[in-house]
Amino acid sequence: MNVAVVTGASGAIGSAVCRQLLAAGYRVAGLDLAEPEVLRKGVSFYSCDVASRIAVRSVVEDIEEHLGPITALVNVAGIVSRGSALELTISEYERVMRVNVQGTLVPCQVIGQLMAERRQGAIVNLGSVVGKNGGNARPWLDPAEQDSAGNIAYGMSKAAVHSMTQFLAKELAARGVRVNAVAPGPIATSMTSSFPDNLRALIPLGRMGRAEDVAAAVHFLLSEQAGFISGEILDINGALWCD
Repeated sequence: MNVAVVTGASGAIGSAVCRQLLAAGYRVAGLDLAEPEVLRKGVSFYSCDVASRIAVRSVVEDIEEHLGPITALVNVAGIVSRGSALELTISEYERVMRVNVQGTLVPCQVIGQLMAERRQGAIVNLGSVVGKNGGNARPWLDPAEQDSAGNIAYGMSKAAVHSMTQFLAKELAARGVRVNAVAPGPIATSMTSSFPDNLRALIPLGRMGRAEDVAAAVHFLLSEQAGFISGEILDINGALWCD
């Protein structure tokens, strides 16, 4: 029986990943600070600060006791930040880095160690197109676009997640663990509710992504169909960015 841990399970993408993996037969443990208003039937919810090693270790022990050995980890937990790079405060920078980078690294370390010992497992981290393209905003045309799109702190955090994924993929490959990431473009969630129409129009496929688009890609990367894929940062952005 496959057991998956999904962080950020209360958000749109996290809950979509939980639904996708449940449908595929996984036992799913959803981690977040606050329990969602409507918990998907079949998901075991755990309140957890994923940037805290003590908290993650405690929750992981409980999951393995009640659901079984963890075979899949999906790190979705994250926060967005907006505004000018020149006006970014250190406190805001640290807030974003703690959740997006430390909150991805800690579960990878704690659960990745268990997977490595068992020589089995797959990890998928949530990156972003903003970690690749220098941001969607076009301040040379309209500086106000920076107020409605992910900023330098968010982009730096997601670039760190991409690099983290590649380092882990190489380190864990010989121990039977694959590590990949998905890098979504603009996805229709509460985090992108203010995404401006003029930036939306730049997406060649003509629409914002759906949480289900990301969940389907995550499921693929966890599956045996992706058994020879590791260290990949999979773009899901409607051709907004191509590399």
